Amino acid sequence: MSEYLVKAIKSLKPNAEFSIIDSDYETIKWDVLDGNAPTKAQVEAAITKIKAEEAKAEQNKATAKAALLDRLGITADEAKLLLG
Repeated sequence: MSEYLVKAIKSLKPNAEFSIIDSDYETIKWDVLDGNAPTKAQVEAAITKIKAEEAKAEQNKATAKAALLDRLGITADEAKLLLG
């Protein structure tokens, strides 16, 4: 969660400097913050968006891999054998 909490805060406040204890929004200590701190709801929405974007990127990667294997006419197992 901490990774996503940090990513979410950085997406909302790119120049902010902060620390967090135990991945808990309530423990955020703002060292540098321009404007208002993002609300917990805003941070949670940003986390949801980041996770969806990452899932979509993984799906796109898997689709591209499958398309490449199809164009080459080989299976994933055959590709593993070729690449070691």
